[in-house]
Amino acid sequence: MLDRAGLLALFDQLGMTHATLDHPAVFRVGEGGAIKAKIPGAHTKNLFLKDTRGDLWLVCAKDDTAIDLKRLHTVIGSARLSFGSVERMAETLGVTPGSVTLFALANDPLHRVRLVLDLALAEAQEVSFHPLENTATTTVDQAGLRTFLSHLGREPLVVDFPRLALNPLATR
Repeated sequence: MLDRAGLLALFDQLGMTHATLDHPAVFRVGEGGAIKAKIPGAHTKNLFLKDTRGDLWLVCAKDDTAIDLKRLHTVIGSARLSFGSVERMAETLGVTPGSVTLFALANDPLHRVRLVLDLALAEAQEVSFHPLENTATTTVDQAGLRTFLSHLGREPLVVDFPRLALNPLATR
């Protein structure tokens, strides 16, 4: 499992431009407004979910995006969704609650977790996620995000959350 140092080394290896700001731990989207003001890019919220068939999902959305979990399954083709366990999160993504991040997909080489990406993030020039721990935030540009996902062999389902519809926009 990668840790923060390993993740940032991977970014360097991939030639990704990235910037990381250390800060006090942030556990929920509503926390850290003063910290977010210092960080460029679209800020995120990340939900680790499981469906009733046992499939795992990571939903990454812009921090102010409303996510209707009662209806999302009809859009992404999953069974009904609920939050995944702390144990399964640690096992599959190598992170703890409060540190869930798209970057944790680097710790899931078997692709056990499927990615749902907010259209707003897929279109943002820069995006900011925790680098596997909630005491820092790392910003990458859209090209870097796409490089990272391509390196992992990940093709996200891109959802237009306000319309609650799949979007054909690909992150290639």
